[in-house]
Amino acid sequence: MAGSRRRRWRAGLTGALAGSLVVLLGACGVVDTKDDRRAAEELAEKHFPGQLKAIGARTLFPGSGGSEVTFAVTDDRDAVVRLRIDTDEADRGMCDRKECAGVLAEAVERGRQQAEDFRTLRAAFDACGYEVVALGPTGTPPYVVAELTNATVTKVLGEIGECVQRWVTASGAGSALAKAQASYVNVVSPSVADRRDRGKGSWPTVMRLTRSDLLASLTKHAYFSASYEIEAGRVDTRGSARIVRPFRERQKFGDTVQNAVKEQLRATYPRVVVSDYQWIWRLEPGRVDRQTGYVLFCPEPGARGRCVNADDAALVTTDERGNPVGKIRLVHDVREGTGALRLPPY
Repeated sequence: MAGSRRRRWRAGLTGALAGSLVVLLGACGVVDTKDDRRAAEELAEKHFPGQLKAIGARTLFPGSGGSEVTFAVTDDRDAVVRLRIDTDEADRGMCDRKECAGVLAEAVERGRQQAEDFRTLRAAFDACGYEVVALGPTGTPPYVVAELTNATVTKVLGEIGECVQRWVTASGAGSALAKAQASYVNVVSPSVADRRDRGKGSWPTVMRLTRSDLLASLTKHAYFSASYEIEAGRVDTRGSARIVRPFRERQKFGDTVQNAVKEQLRATYPRVVVSDYQWIWRLEPGRVDRQTGYVLFCPEPGARGRCVNADDAALVTTDERGNPVGKIRLVHDVREGTGALRLPPY
């Protein structure tokens, strides 16, 4: 039955191309993207003759429904175009709930602009000696390769900050980047980068560098996230950094520091309860083996013995494993009622 439906659907393609971009579910729940890709190719050839080449199709079911057809752009080695095709009965013949031709035109424009933005980014980082090996799903943040140690961290962060300044300047005063308050760069070690999932060299550059499997191969290990403040297009190139750990490592670090802080606080607050919320831990300037952050706590247990809406915090510096080094500094009245935290910067 599913096969006959597909044949009838394909038979009605002529004269109704935009309305044909539909994915049908088989009796066993298997989604076939062959028809989607074929119809998308015909749509692309009609509106962008000779400019787009389909290189893949994947189903978005069951997460959000629909499917996605991916195109390379024949005259732009870096650009990738993605067209989402709806499958819900109410949206049959639509792309992202809109008319397909218009959605494709927007996708092509967006893909070309992303490729241009990437070239601006790549040129800025290449000029100061840092290769961009991956990009976040939206094209930022960039991932670069460097070994951060106590001996190199200040120098490397400063050099990457200069890259960011080049990037901001090249993007132009009116760009979203130049108007932003900060920019971020992820730094992975050479050993992790060497083992990354590189994908196929024939794929469009932006597609290859934003793939989820590439990012997973980099982020399954601890890496550094460097942040740079921006004001009126000028970058504070000194930057600051934090360690981003895989889930289990992050939990182990959090447990270590929270338990240690709780033990110290018991001398003053015998019934203290420490929140399991993990604040942002930033590297101490010039160190990768020292990081500072807040641990929230309640002097007395709340409902069910927990610490909820903590209004007190301990500012702690730890070693790499989460063991406190030096004295803990207490900060009180850190929350607006039961609302937002207002922790002092450190």
